[in-house]
Amino acid sequence: MRAHWPVVPAVLCLAFATDLRAAGFLEDSRANVDFRNLYFDRDFRQPGGNQTNGQSQAREWGQAIALTLQSGFTQGALGVGVDVIAMTGLNLDSSRDRAGSGMFPTERDGSSVAEFSRLGASVKLKYSETLVRSGVMAFRKPVLQSADSRLLPGLFKATTLESSELAGLTLQAARVTQVMGLDSSDWERLTSRYGGRSDEFTLYGADYALTEKSQVRAYYGKLDGIYQHTLVNYLGRLDFTADRHLSFDLRWAKAAEAEDFRNIDNRAFGALVGYREKNHTLSVGYQKMSGSDAYPYVTGTDPYLVNFVQILQFSNAGERSWQVRYDVDLAAWGVPGLSFMTRYVRGDQVQLSSGGDGREWERNSEFTYVIQGGSWKNASIKWRNATVRSSFGNDIDENRLIISYPLSLF
Repeated sequence: MRAHWPVVPAVLCLAFATDLRAAGFLEDSRANVDFRNLYFDRDFRQPGGNQTNGQSQAREWGQAIALTLQSGFTQGALGVGVDVIAMTGLNLDSSRDRAGSGMFPTERDGSSVAEFSRLGASVKLKYSETLVRSGVMAFRKPVLQSADSRLLPGLFKATTLESSELAGLTLQAARVTQVMGLDSSDWERLTSRYGGRSDEFTLYGADYALTEKSQVRAYYGKLDGIYQHTLVNYLGRLDFTADRHLSFDLRWAKAAEAEDFRNIDNRAFGALVGYREKNHTLSVGYQKMSGSDAYPYVTGTDPYLVNFVQILQFSNAGERSWQVRYDVDLAAWGVPGLSFMTRYVRGDQVQLSSGGDGREWERNSEFTYVIQGGSWKNASIKWRNATVRSSFGNDIDENRLIISYPLSLF
């Protein structure tokens, strides 16, 4: 087991210098254990297999256990708290010729490890409606998002600030110095899809509620020495009746180089509009990359895009993509907790390095069932299916079966 305690000295000093019996620190504490079982099966359909390593399949099965301890805050104007996370991922089935699912770290011979673990902590300070956290954590902001699509989520070593002192306005700031990927238990320097290595990512943002059902978000992020990223996002809803409404998600972003890194030019527009009537929702999305480069993001994190789906992002240089999606809640048919989603995304106008235009498409289907009561309440089973075809990348058929069980200890 590899343990990581970047903030333990600070945590212990603050904790023992404070009366832990003070109302709130213990009384408001919470402990949760999340169990996630994931079967992952990816089949590379093109001749020659995976373009990276020639494998015909990536098929593995694993079990994750994640313990989260969150304290309350001590009394006084400045409240002090501590959060601790402990995670482990167990390899239930794999082989050298089927490794590479992104679920586990790999050995030198390319096979997956039998298990991997993580341990971390963060200290948090609260004054009025302002919260500062420092240590190991996961968070999702428009210009930097922890990934969570395998057994264990990606993690950051970071310091964050969130302030809601003014009604309707939330200010955000963060400094991230290292990242731990989905299939890793080691801290790494920050890298990007453009190449380069960096020791710092900083972000600043503001979320402003225009009304109870509409919000504007503006963010700036900078991967030191590599790129800078500006993003504006509008989220809104227009109600017609109690069970009919339109939802809007509009995004615009611009990326450029930082300092003396090579020239970077990307502008991205995305829109997702959905119409919901009772238990049915039909959505249409459009996304367009402009400029000579692809959409920016830190390696091991998720890009904030309306057409970022199960496998593809549709974020290549020049790419244009459309999405059609349908969601239904099957409670109306007498099965509460059961839902279904299907979508199709098609991209073209990809500027290939070899010249010419590339094309790709992805189709997803997803069934989810959440147990509604009893001792297994909130446990869920999810089946995800995806098909990808590309004129320049891998052709993929994929299935994921995910069983999750969140358990509250106190």
